[in-house]
Amino acid sequence: MTVTWEEPGWERVAAGVGRRRLPVWDCTVGLVVGPVGLLLVDAGSGPGEGARLRTEVQALTGRRVTHLALTHPHFDHVLGAAAFAGAEVFGAVGADAVLTGRGREELRADAVRHGLDARAAEEAVDALVPPRHAVRGERTLDLGGGRQVLLADVGPGHTAHDLAVLVPGDPEVVFCGDLVEESGEPQAGPDAVPSHWPAALDRLLELGGEDARYVPGHGAVVDAAFVRAQRDALAARFGVSD
Repeated sequence: MTVTWEEPGWERVAAGVGRRRLPVWDCTVGLVVGPVGLLLVDAGSGPGEGARLRTEVQALTGRRVTHLALTHPHFDHVLGAAAFAGAEVFGAVGADAVLTGRGREELRADAVRHGLDARAAEEAVDALVPPRHAVRGERTLDLGGGRQVLLADVGPGHTAHDLAVLVPGDPEVVFCGDLVEESGEPQAGPDAVPSHWPAALDRLLELGGEDARYVPGHGAVVDAAFVRAQRDALAARFGVSD
């Protein structure tokens, strides 16, 4: 189907592929439209933001989200997942463990440290939907009508559980999560694996190639040269040799 991307805040990246930069934390969400399925990439920072995304997607397409890919288990990317009841939820292998049990308390505390209202954080964590489908290596999603999307477990790097989403086409589009950031220096928290981060970016470049459009977790869409330069900067920053 044809999407005009006229809903405020949405930006066309390629045919049937769009993204939105959310307020406050400038987190990016992506949308891939197939004739049968709709894939949302990340879900925002809480149930309220997730609900707004659900309403916007409905306005854009007239349909509901059928698949949700979580690029990594940080609050600003996952706490809106509860708004997409019925969607098949995917994450890199191991991400489900981070989003259950003790990991939920750490997620709530991190959200509050970054400025999310404590009550909203509590409600979001209580309602959190962890991934039901763990991606180890690569997995192809069929959205119907020949529209296929590749999910790739490319980490560790920014976290121990980084998932990238490759949308074939002309151009190809790679949703990078926070492995790539354009609006600031990539953030390396306590769950980062710096020694493997440059290799994860090498994998992104292998997936997308020179002509792809790379969608960072925060900031403007970039090209392969930007990803390569950020890869080299991270290698220098963390003392990782080729």
